[in-house]
Amino acid sequence: MFDRLAVAETRFEELNEKSCDPAVACDPTAMRDIMRELKHLTPLVETYRAYNKAKEAESEAREMLESGGLDADFRELAQAELEEAKKDIERLAEELKILLLPRDPNDDRNVIVEIRGGAGGDEAALFSAVLTRMYSMYAESRGWKTEIMNSNETELGGYKEVSFMIAGEGAYSRLKYESGVHRVQRVPETESQGRIHTSTVTVAVLPEADDVEIEINPTDLRIDTYRSSGAGGQHVNTTDSAIRITHIPTGLVVECQDERSQYKNKDKAMKLLKTRLLDAERQKQADAIAADRKAQVGTGDRSERIRTYNYPQGRMSDHRIGLTLYKLEAILNGDLDETIDSLITAERAKLLEQSMENA
Repeated sequence: MFDRLAVAETRFEELNEKSCDPAVACDPTAMRDIMRELKHLTPLVETYRAYNKAKEAESEAREMLESGGLDADFRELAQAELEEAKKDIERLAEELKILLLPRDPNDDRNVIVEIRGGAGGDEAALFSAVLTRMYSMYAESRGWKTEIMNSNETELGGYKEVSFMIAGEGAYSRLKYESGVHRVQRVPETESQGRIHTSTVTVAVLPEADDVEIEINPTDLRIDTYRSSGAGGQHVNTTDSAIRITHIPTGLVVECQDERSQYKNKDKAMKLLKTRLLDAERQKQADAIAADRKAQVGTGDRSERIRTYNYPQGRMSDHRIGLTLYKLEAILNGDLDETIDSLITAERAKLLEQSMENA
């Protein structure tokens, strides 16, 4: 572990020097990559240096106690410093273990969230709208931006399906745990008998693809234009501005009709296509590495039922980690940090356990 930490500290110093190089300052891409790597190394190096200071403090206090000739007050002070240094060393060592865990390379990316109504018809579509609002409010609370990419609305104001981008620092690192089947138990507005219905909604959280990662041959695309459709009103155009793009080699189809401009819809559709192609490749890699799948806390299998929202009991239960919170209204208003923090803690615990097994 300490060999890796020493290498990280050396790399940290090299990057700091490079960031001051005028030639690098003139290259925005190189500077961006350097600053991104520095940002990731900074907490690790700072914790490592704090650990070394605590080790020095422990050594100095021990030497004072072993040297003899101290009066009672100084001896008591040296003993207290020794005990404090020991506690700091233990705490910082645990922090270093966590900071050295494998990091998801996609964590800093923006995300595209795709929500689709599952079992439950109109009720599932209505809950798709509830989840869309929940993620939008969570994004707002963290200073992230949300932009609808494509939507297929119902007459009752729900979504058969909706795709939207959430752009912000660390968006994927926190929202990646939301992929899976979300179940809702409540009395629908259309239910005259007051019976509780169970419906499901599927959520997929995809890291946004960079243009340099996915190269698409224009001859592999079939692009169709059509007239926007929807629930009526402002969502229906009278021109062929909606775009459907088919990626012929994979059969992937994306659509976008939320903008009035055909060019804007095409740009959004291409972003969706690139992101789905990158995600398909990522899923293929994850399936090939059993250890990675073992360490995940439900971030890979989208057919997995991950969560239940029970309205009569005001309860949200996350089935992956056995978490139950009785604050459903707050959660649906975007208060997701407690849930996400618990999922992150559980994943770190699994990764630590795995790293100890492999040590």
